[in-house]
Amino acid sequence: MTNEDIQVPGGEESPLPEIKYNIGANKLNEYNWLADLPYDERCNQIVEVRFKNTRKGFYRNVNGLRLEVDDIVAVEASPGHDIGHVSMTGFLVMEQLKKMKIRPVIDEMKKVYRKARPVDLQKWEEAKKLEDHTMLRSRKIAENLGLAMKIGDVEYQGDKTKAIFYYLADERVDFRQLIKVLAEEFHIRIEMRQIGARQEAGRIGGIGTCGRELCCSTHVTNFMSVTTSHARYQDLSLNPQKLAGQCGKLKCCLNYELDCYIDAQKEFPSREVPLELAGGTAYFMKMEVHTGIYWYSTDQRMAVNMTAVPVARVREIIQLNRKGIKPDNLLAVPANNTIGKGNDLLLQNSGLTRFETKSNPREGRGRNKPFPRRNEKKKK
Repeated sequence: MTNEDIQVPGGEESPLPEIKYNIGANKLNEYNWLADLPYDERCNQIVEVRFKNTRKGFYRNVNGLRLEVDDIVAVEASPGHDIGHVSMTGFLVMEQLKKMKIRPVIDEMKKVYRKARPVDLQKWEEAKKLEDHTMLRSRKIAENLGLAMKIGDVEYQGDKTKAIFYYLADERVDFRQLIKVLAEEFHIRIEMRQIGARQEAGRIGGIGTCGRELCCSTHVTNFMSVTTSHARYQDLSLNPQKLAGQCGKLKCCLNYELDCYIDAQKEFPSREVPLELAGGTAYFMKMEVHTGIYWYSTDQRMAVNMTAVPVARVREIIQLNRKGIKPDNLLAVPANNTIGKGNDLLLQNSGLTRFETKSNPREGRGRNKPFPRRNEKKKK
């Protein structure tokens, strides 16, 4: 909405539209665990500023402004200026620089000019409204030029003089002609940045198979490598459709519980060793990590006559086999071949019918009793 859309009778001056921002509703917010420390101007010389989606940067507070998280500031850009939110201040910035292994050179860092004025915010909002149209139009232009690339997002600078085009490409792309056409089409400076599938998912966002927003667009600040070995440690099925996320790569959440599974399996015996019994050989099929159970089959290729064996018993049989002893049974006490599920309530109540309640019919209802007819006279 622009000023022309607001009509005020009587020749009065039309006010600027009110722009509201929700504090704390931004992506990749940081929790300030050093907020209780007293304010120190020396630790406010460098602040972190967040721009659209996941782009962030460190800037020098040359004017000594009293900046707080979620303040909207105008910062130095090349050329012109950009508008962003302050995402981190104080002692936490120094810790973040150490974590990211950045050695700031004060003279080379860009500056924070001022807190954003209403005119800056108005121009910034107008620039953001152009992003969707620019992205769709640039895709058509790239397709007409026959370039094997996908423009995933467009980010305008706060002063509308420059735009960053984020693109995906499997191979190297010569986009020099594309830059000329885009500059003539939109009359702005063009910057091309190549991103991966994970970065695109983080910028665009979405809903994962778990029903929540994507981790890469909410709280994951850096992407760690994920391999199929992460799924093997957690005894997950190597199904690409289940292990892949919205970006087509392996899910980042495979890293979350990996350390827990690795610690639980430190004392587990080797799964590659078959168990020699008096009546044959038992082969490993699968395991339940947190319950400490190995499942063995009498056939090496198929799950036949599956038996659940505790880890302690597996370790005992391996020691007996090394001494040349073959036990008669897999289980020390072969009673019903049932293994307890432990004390975990989630494991105990994991049946599909755990939410179904069977209601007993009330006594004396007489369901099978026939209803009397209307015209039938009551017998005296």
